[in-house]
Amino acid sequence: MTAQSAHADQNFRHRHDTYWRLPMAVGGALTLGAWSTTAQAHVKWFAPYIVEASPAPLMDTITNGWFWLAIGLVLVFFVATRVFETRPAGEATLSAIDRVSDPLWFRLDDFIRAVIGAFFVAIFAVGGVYLTPDLQTPAEWVSWLQLLIAFGVFSKRTMPFSAAGIIILWVLALRDYDLFHLLDYLALGVAIAAYLVLAASRNEEWRKHRFEVLRWGVAIALMWSSLEKFAYPEWFYPLVAEKPFLTFGMPRDVFIPMAGVAEFTMGFGLLWTPLVRRLSAVALFIIFNAAVYPFGRIDLVGHALIMAIIVAIAADHTRELHFLPAVRRAVAGVPVALGAVIVIFVTGYWGLHLTLYGADSGPRSQITDMATHTPNAEHPHGQTGEPFVENPEAMAAFMATMDTMHGPMMEGMQHPDPDVAFMQGMIPHHQGAIDMAEVVLEYGSDREVRALAQHVIDEQQIEIEQMRRWLAIRAGGQL
Repeated sequence: MTAQSAHADQNFRHRHDTYWRLPMAVGGALTLGAWSTTAQAHVKWFAPYIVEASPAPLMDTITNGWFWLAIGLVLVFFVATRVFETRPAGEATLSAIDRVSDPLWFRLDDFIRAVIGAFFVAIFAVGGVYLTPDLQTPAEWVSWLQLLIAFGVFSKRTMPFSAAGIIILWVLALRDYDLFHLLDYLALGVAIAAYLVLAASRNEEWRKHRFEVLRWGVAIALMWSSLEKFAYPEWFYPLVAEKPFLTFGMPRDVFIPMAGVAEFTMGFGLLWTPLVRRLSAVALFIIFNAAVYPFGRIDLVGHALIMAIIVAIAADHTRELHFLPAVRRAVAGVPVALGAVIVIFVTGYWGLHLTLYGADSGPRSQITDMATHTPNAEHPHGQTGEPFVENPEAMAAFMATMDTMHGPMMEGMQHPDPDVAFMQGMIPHHQGAIDMAEVVLEYGSDREVRALAQHVIDEQQIEIEQMRRWLAIRAGGQL
């Protein structure tokens, strides 16, 4: 969720002839990465969701064999990498990565500050958001604060003020959105703010931890948001249905838990020993970049800071371990620590949801095609202060779209070929979404809703044309 949050840039490092020393470790990282391409597209930006709805029972995950298979594969990769890291070849590999990343490492502060500035300029240009695409606001002055934050990161004198501005944005978002919804953003926002404060400090003992706080921030954000895939797998169903290629041919209910494990464990890997964290960062960077094309600019902007920090982690030459160094250096520490972290995060996620919303916080059937998140009821997002006036014409228009959609959908899905049935059913489904969006453009007044409606029209029309082309090709010679 998420996202999450925010990280980075597309600054690829040049290939080097010493990469031949990495085949085993990089291969493992890429295997992990193959599981979770769609996992890194923050689902809340693209799919309907209601945070207050009761999460799936934890037992559903505990009894899922695919979850445990993914955990086992990750442990094999981490343990093998850690064993390799203790050998002379492991240090040689780290030195090789150092040589490749030297140009970035020597200018890493400049890189991070430039990306932070660029990110806030980008969301200033987008307008109407606090920190990510799903944290929206009608307050125009928020965008100008974002521009000030961007300018402030380029001077050590003003970096602490930019840090304060980031925290202010999170607090402002807290007025309109529930705490539970904002926790993954909190970890990331605090980490970036802490980096700016530490980077501006004259105390070298403080400054040396500036990259470490970024690493912890993105790791916590990834691990927390990954739990959405176990608590609310239905949030991901629309993405899997509309972009089935993202699952690499795996069934939906196999791919989603394995993607969640991959995201969680690679976030955990960012906190581990140098080789493990750098290979985890490489895998995550590949995954995030793979999500950019199918999900577009929104995904790129929303994940810009996360991607930049991942690049920084891959380029970080430091070998010191400041937190539980003995546990992290021990090979046996990997499964013990991973198990402990899973228990802590799972208990925190389900426990906090229970505390905030209660045991019966809402039926899961609330998640529908047109559902969105529910912000804090005391501060409803987009509220204009004007009383709601019933509009029978709009209601009748909405009902008419449903009447014209359901018949063609049912007829189309009766085709004996499941591929054809899907396409024939989805075309009227998408047309129905377009018709509903046109109704709200005619009768609605909320700026956010109207923008979303226009986005629905643009995207669904493209997909309808794609499906019609497919059906035309199939009818031409294969039906």
